[in-house]
Amino acid sequence: MPHHIVRLHNGLRVVHVETNSPISHFGVLVDIGTRDEPQQTPGLAHFLEHTIFKGTKKRNAYRVISRMEAVGGDLNASTSKEETYFHTSFLSPDYPRAVELLSDILCHSVFPEKEIEKEKTVVMEEISYYKDTPSELIFDDFETQVFYQHPLGRNILGTKQSVRKMTRKDLLGLLQQYYNVHNIVLASVGNISLKRLLQLCERYFGDMVLEQEPTPRTLFTDYRPQTVRVRKHAAQTNVVMGMPAYAITEDKRVPFLLLTNMLGGQGQNTRLNMTMREKRGLAYTVEANYTSFSDTGLFSVYFGCAHNNTEQCMDIVLRETERMRNQKLGTMQLYYAKKQLIGQMALANEAKLNEMLAIGHTALFFDEVDTMEESIKEIEELTADDILAVANEIFVPDQFSTLIFEHS
Repeated sequence: MPHHIVRLHNGLRVVHVETNSPISHFGVLVDIGTRDEPQQTPGLAHFLEHTIFKGTKKRNAYRVISRMEAVGGDLNASTSKEETYFHTSFLSPDYPRAVELLSDILCHSVFPEKEIEKEKTVVMEEISYYKDTPSELIFDDFETQVFYQHPLGRNILGTKQSVRKMTRKDLLGLLQQYYNVHNIVLASVGNISLKRLLQLCERYFGDMVLEQEPTPRTLFTDYRPQTVRVRKHAAQTNVVMGMPAYAITEDKRVPFLLLTNMLGGQGQNTRLNMTMREKRGLAYTVEANYTSFSDTGLFSVYFGCAHNNTEQCMDIVLRETERMRNQKLGTMQLYYAKKQLIGQMALANEAKLNEMLAIGHTALFFDEVDTMEESIKEIEELTADDILAVANEIFVPDQFSTLIFEHS
């Protein structure tokens, strides 16, 4: 289905895909994340995501939560390094309810002091949960290690100390600076015409304005690879290895995405899974990940293994990445690598909530959205030389950083 991107009279961007499904999805995507917080309040963007649901000028917290759930809908939110998402899924006739509720939350939240103090306890419990889960914690700690002393290295949740100090004034300051027409995209995938959707968005979001320009992001430039070992009381050793990669705006992002997928993506036939798990039985979970940010990216490999297998597993990662630097893909290898990635993208897009978040994310950065056909064409045009080139640029052995949570 075609994507439509339209600006409201106040400049707010709306991206929409019309479907004939009984279920629809609407979201507000904000170009503000952990890296944009004031240095003295790490975790503020995530805390705002929590407390913005705690009451508006006309609804208390219970009525906010119940507004969509009362009609069988779902209301959710998430915070990343660069974005905050608010979204709801619902029966298609409830579009007016969904658009009105998200506008009320985004434009009219009042952040009651009592609710702020209560939510601090909730977030501190969330921090405790992650500290007790090494396989989750290690990813955050690895980002802190790679992006050392840079805003991208901040933990999304913040610390218990920083959460305790957060105030209503802090929340309103962040809201005023970043939650405006310059930084927001309204995204929709559902059974409603573009004309009707725009009427709803104009009605409920048309008063939003640009109050002040966001502070420019500090670019990441100073990467220094290092290996860190941390003692943890855990049943297995957890390891993450990786380095910075391509930004979201770089063309080489696409061949590197394919390369990462071959190495350790979703499939059970990835190189690392076949070598480390299927052939040698050394790990239950091994995966490669690639995240692109506005000015850089992060490639990583994660695995968990028995304590006495750590070095062997690390050697396998280095051997497989080195093989990708030295051996060009054959015709059939490249063909099936492309088919696998295209198929995975198509299956992910079949979940319309994922599609709504994906088109909103792309519109947030590029003011345009590629169709699935355009994305497929971009992948199909990749050559073996393209894949080899990015492997040699990123998989440089002495540029790997490693974080090891080993047995205490």
